[in-house]
Amino acid sequence: MDTQHKEPDIDRARIGPMLIRLFEHWKLSTAEQLSLLGLSKSNRTALTKYRQGQPLANDRDKLERASILLAIHKSLRLLFPHNRELAYQWMSQPNRAFGGATPVKLIDEQGILGLYIVRAYLDRQRGQ
Repeated sequence: MDTQHKEPDIDRARIGPMLIRLFEHWKLSTAEQLSLLGLSKSNRTALTKYRQGQPLANDRDKLERASILLAIHKSLRLLFPHNRELAYQWMSQPNRAFGGATPVKLIDEQGILGLYIVRAYLDRQRGQ
C-alpha cells in the first residue's frame, strides 16, 4: 500500500460550517468571506453550500486557507481570552502593522500570502 499519498484524516464536512460560523462572528460581508476562501466574489453558491453542511472542497488551497483561518481564530482567542468581542472584531480593525489596513483587507489584496502574514503576526504577538 502506498502511504506516501494518503490524505490526512480531515473532516471536510465540519470545516465548511465552522468557517461560516467564524465569518459570522467576525461579521464579514459575503465578498470578504469569499475572498478569505480564495473564491470568486460572485461565487455565493459555495457559501450557501457550506452553510448547508456541504464538505469543503478537497482542494489543497481551500484546506490550507481553512487551516490558517482557524489558526488565526485560535490565536485571537488566546490573545484576548477575556474579551471575545475584541477577538471577533480584530480582523476588521485597521492595524498599523499592516500599514493601516484591516487584516481582512490585507488578505483580500495579498491572497494566501496575506493569510500567512496575519497568522505570523499573531504568532509573534502570542510569543511576546
